[in-house]
Amino acid sequence: MKLSINLFKTLNGVSQAPGGPDEDTRGGFTDGGWLFTVWDTGCEQAANRWFTQGDALLLGRTTYDIFAGYWPQVTDPDNDVATFLNTAHKYVVTSRPVDGPWADTTSALGDRFLEDITELKASGGDKELQVHGSIQLARTLHEAGLVDIYRFLIAPVTVGPGAGLFDGSGPSYKMNVQHGVVTDNGVFDVEMTPEQMVITQMPTVRDGKDVVEEV
Repeated sequence: MKLSINLFKTLNGVSQAPGGPDEDTRGGFTDGGWLFTVWDTGCEQAANRWFTQGDALLLGRTTYDIFAGYWPQVTDPDNDVATFLNTAHKYVVTSRPVDGPWADTTSALGDRFLEDITELKASGGDKELQVHGSIQLARTLHEAGLVDIYRFLIAPVTVGPGAGLFDGSGPSYKMNVQHGVVTDNGVFDVEMTPEQMVITQMPTVRDGKDVVEEV
């Protein structure tokens, strides 16, 4: 099973609180809801495409609680995202008991969650264990080198200081773009797979010309 990170991002790399002013105000973040200033049909199509690749969800506790407080209310059978979220198995990284409307489809992962996730990845299957939101968890998985697919909707907006995926350390990757389009409102819909970065070429001057050559 592959592990994918699926995030909304601003141009300056913030993924915190894309959906609303009160979604996540940690750290004094005041620009929540920035995504819907540019949301369009292309964004909706991209998000729907993300979920069709999923088999199970991996969420941090804050995102889990936000999702569980909203999506069970969406009972429209034609809403494929709601159907997936409400029925797929959810793994949540938490030290607290899990209750509420999703309790019967949720497994809690504790202190050894990185080992548990490694075992889930090794369990096989063609579809994905998907991280949505859950910035701190996504950052930990990136830094541990466990992510197989990165998907972003990068909005043409900038916001004040907030949490982002690449705020800390992590592996050095060359990203291979598998899908990349720009929506009508200028949101970059991109999917990438990582590979270890090996420098094989560099610029040099040869016969008075600026050229790139093999190292």
